Amino acid sequence: MNTLSRRFALAALAVAFLGAGLAAAKADALDDIKQRGTLRVGTKADYKPYGYRDPSGAIVGIEPDLAADVAKRLGVKLELVPVVASNRMQFLDQGKIDLMIATMTDTPERRKVVDIVDPDYYASGTNLLAPKSAHITDWSQINGKPVCMIQGAFYNKDLQEKYGAQSVAFKGTTEAYAALKAGSCIGFAYDDTALYGALLDPEWKDYEVPLQSILVAPWGLAVKLGEDKFASFMSDTVKDWHKTGFILGLEKKWGVPSSQFAEDMHKKYM
Repeated sequence: MNTLSRRFALAALAVAFLGAGLAAAKADALDDIKQRGTLRVGTKADYKPYGYRDPSGAIVGIEPDLAADVAKRLGVKLELVPVVASNRMQFLDQGKIDLMIATMTDTPERRKVVDIVDPDYYASGTNLLAPKSAHITDWSQINGKPVCMIQGAFYNKDLQEKYGAQSVAFKGTTEAYAALKAGSCIGFAYDDTALYGALLDPEWKDYEVPLQSILVAPWGLAVKLGEDKFASFMSDTVKDWHKTGFILGLEKKWGVPSSQFAEDMHKKYM
């Protein structure tokens, strides 16, 4: 084979490899999920009632129920993978999960790392866990009163400056809950979703979350960057959840008060 022939042969081989690479690039998550027959979804396993382990060890809750609906729509089995805030985006980027539904706040910074699907599916805000005997009905009632908080929480400043709360800050929730029970503060200001979960425990039967949540931030579910087809499928799915009131139904099922966000999104898409 002369030099010119070798060059043509190498060029043809390069084109063949390029074509194979493009064909591989066209393969997407939806195809992989259907071929595998299993949808792998990252959810929380320590955030009752949104994702937690029941006495048998199974992961249950609102978000596992959402994941199960996605698997049903795709006609595949569901595999739930427990994740935490520190690894949920990495698991998605590394291909350990196909979809992430894990109480993640939708932020511009996170959208650079994963593909957060529009519209958002849920939201959380700041509320107050307080004794029923305190008869708290308005945020103005914390003015000048000691309120248990978590050190460094973004909402502490607003509660102090806008509502006049006197901060009694703790490193973790265990200490804050203990201080509330000891009467060291009028209430514990924290994520409303976590407080609703606490109310499901009989030990908090004499407490309530009585106020309208403030500083509400949306939650987004996510797929890996570049999975446009899967993202489009999930966008249609989330819209259908809102349209049909599916999320409102799950709140009722799991003992969570109907959130304003879920109600507003139901009205928007119905």
